[in-house]
Amino acid sequence: MNVHVNRAADVLLGGGVIAYPTEGVFGLGCLPDDEPAVRRLLAIKQRDAAKGLILIAAEASQLRGWADEDDLSRLPEVVPGKPITWIVSSGPLVTPLLRGAHTEIAVRLTSNPTARALCIASDSPLTSTSANQSGQPTVRNRWQLQRSFGTLVDYVVPGNCGPASGASEIRHLASGKLLRPSSQ
Repeated sequence: MNVHVNRAADVLLGGGVIAYPTEGVFGLGCLPDDEPAVRRLLAIKQRDAAKGLILIAAEASQLRGWADEDDLSRLPEVVPGKPITWIVSSGPLVTPLLRGAHTEIAVRLTSNPTARALCIASDSPLTSTSANQSGQPTVRNRWQLQRSFGTLVDYVVPGNCGPASGASEIRHLASGKLLRPSSQ
């Protein structure tokens, strides 16, 4: 696996877009501070930039500058099998391209071993959006991923989704309000 993670990190650091497994679905991602890569990611997904993107990280410290420090200190511990994406106050590094029409940013501490390794190897959080064209079903099978996105992204990281069985729930950190239930 390390060879694939290292190759993907090189692609990310070189401005590329990758497809990779996350807790419940395959994701498309790039480095959040690489505006051309973020724009390309949105084009591949055919996603309206106003919707914003999620940032995933291996550790809360990787989100420094991307999320408000007070919010980072209040992020709950990761519970494997129950991924939660939190809406938090944006930090100074967040651009309108990442947060879309919102004033806040979505973040998740990932428990997927491959996604964690990618964040560590690239020494950065990653943008994360489900591997599907906007409005289409989410890809959970690597062969379907390769067929749908293999020619559109710069690298497809092998691995399995898990430990969850679908998209993460989304909650607002300050209020605790459930914005999207998990699709498990």
